[in-house]
Amino acid sequence: MENKAVRTAKKEKIFVVGTRGRIFEGIVTKKFDKRVVIEFERTVRVPKYERFAKKKTKLHARIFENQNVKVGDNVRVGECRPLSKMIHFIVIDVLKSSEENKK
Repeated sequence: MENKAVRTAKKEKIFVVGTRGRIFEGIVTKKFDKRVVIEFERTVRVPKYERFAKKKTKLHARIFENQNVKVGDNVRVGECRPLSKMIHFIVIDVLKSSEENKK
């Protein structure tokens, strides 16, 4: 019985990754087969000039088969274990789709 359950799980390609650590929200700038690139702005204090500056951060996040993510979507990503050289985040959910942002 146990072997049968393992075989069916391998056929369905169940890929379970738990989240941990930080959670970010950003806009999808690029989309690939299994990953997306999200970008968001943050403010950083510049001590020399005693002012704040805006910086952009890009993160690579894994998307799974059942997620429908497009360029321009506002998504929430969570930190997970390293999945590859660049991918350390997974897409948790889509907050706003690109069609809603245009309207």
